Amino acid sequence: MSTSALLAHDLVRTLGARRVLDGVSLTAAPGQRIGLIGENGTGKSTLLRLLAGADEPDAGTVVRPPELGFLHQEMPFDPSATIAAVLDDALREARAELAELDRLSEALADTPEDKDLLAAYGARLDHAQATDAWDADRRAKLMLAGLGLGTLPPDRTLASLSGGQRGRVALAALLVRRPTALLLDEPTNHLDDDAAAFLEGQLRELPGVVVVASHDRAFLDAVCTDLIDLDPAVDGPTRYGGNYTDYQAAKRAERERWQRRFAEEQEELAELRGSVAVTVHDVAPGRARRDNEKMGYGHTAGRVQNQISRRVRNAARRLAELEREQVGRPPEPLRLRVSALAGTAADGLLVSLRNIRVPGRLALDELDVPATDRLLITGPNGAGKSTLLAVLAGRLEATGELHRRRDLRVGLLVQDTTFNRPDRTAREIYEAALDAERAQSVPLRSLGLLGSADLNRPVGELSVGQRRRLALALLVADPPELLLLDEPTNHLSPRLCDELEEALGTGPGAIVVASHDRWLRARWPGRELPLRPQLRSSADDR
Repeated sequence: MSTSALLAHDLVRTLGARRVLDGVSLTAAPGQRIGLIGENGTGKSTLLRLLAGADEPDAGTVVRPPELGFLHQEMPFDPSATIAAVLDDALREARAELAELDRLSEALADTPEDKDLLAAYGARLDHAQATDAWDADRRAKLMLAGLGLGTLPPDRTLASLSGGQRGRVALAALLVRRPTALLLDEPTNHLDDDAAAFLEGQLRELPGVVVVASHDRAFLDAVCTDLIDLDPAVDGPTRYGGNYTDYQAAKRAERERWQRRFAEEQEELAELRGSVAVTVHDVAPGRARRDNEKMGYGHTAGRVQNQISRRVRNAARRLAELEREQVGRPPEPLRLRVSALAGTAADGLLVSLRNIRVPGRLALDELDVPATDRLLITGPNGAGKSTLLAVLAGRLEATGELHRRRDLRVGLLVQDTTFNRPDRTAREIYEAALDAERAQSVPLRSLGLLGSADLNRPVGELSVGQRRRLALALLVADPPELLLLDEPTNHLSPRLCDELEEALGTGPGAIVVASHDRWLRARWPGRELPLRPQLRSSADDR
């Protein structure tokens, strides 16, 4: 195996009382781009930290390539650093490489027969060519431009940038370095379409290893050569060859096989248990002979008893073996199980907007939302997608004409989900928000948005994605007539995003979605309203 490969063997990591990773292994050779997927909490970020050496496993080993880059969700630079300083640090290795090549070249000019100098020069030259050191400065400008940062002054400090811009600066610095292994945690967060496409192209061209944890299905489809699913499976985490489309087909077939095997084994177990019980009864000592057995009983009894005893032993042996080795029941996947996301409304318009203005954030001449609408709002950062949803929900004042049907029930899923009582459990918040009859008729667990272990955890201990699921559960348990969803697939697993999209296309009521999600947008079943920015803004999600 190449020294540039990334190898992990039997990694175990326990956080608190929970074993997050249990015997996970991974082999990534140069040219392989591996995507890590799974539900929130399955250990994607934990695995990346172990692979990067940012955290140590409780057991297992990791062998890393000599040059490794890690983009994680915490900013690795001092807030007072400038964009120029970050890029200078990224260029330091390439510049040092070229300076050393110049030094060795000058030394060889004086002693051209020195074999040690020739070997050192050859090794350094190979490395410089592999990392494309001569092109590093041009590459730095290209990365900034491609990630949407080309117009920012180089003396801007990181503290003055938005969170999304800081993340893109860190990503640009890693791409400039071109390490032999690149580990990325949710790299497309805060990227618009052009920047995401640019990143995909850069990663496909890298000759080294790429391991990425991502919820972005379009990104996984465009970049990955392999996917590792950390969700529960018969034999633990499973590796799939191909991109996300290939994974979807393989995963469906795998689960069908697992369910079929479980059902067949349960059927065989029932038959064996019945067979053993009946046969033991037939061969039980002291049983009175029936009339038709009395003639010749002494001649045949021993042979019959031996045959029955052999059947009992064989059945019992197979029963013990199957009970010991039987496959477990497939865990019920987190699945959005709702009959409708939005409630029934009468025909006609729910909301009508004319000449709506929110200074610096939104300018919209006309929009009508009929009772069964499926509307997708798109546009780059700063276009006013979240602002429009807030206006439709009645949470933000705007100039112009706004007519809303009397007593219209509106629900809004915002991007940043918070709860006033973080000490209360998810179940308590759910039951308190709904009336008792509704909470009983639609239990939180029945919606498939939170796992059983998370229902009684304080919401302050839940992940960002789990809190968003709880907020979504509160909306769909008692569906409004107009449901507004702001980036609904953020922080959800790819599989649950698939389920959510399927639910969006069915049922009564109107649904308006604002989304950057390229996979969702490409498959949207309704109409689309593209928005354009009113002015330049540093806000990521407005």
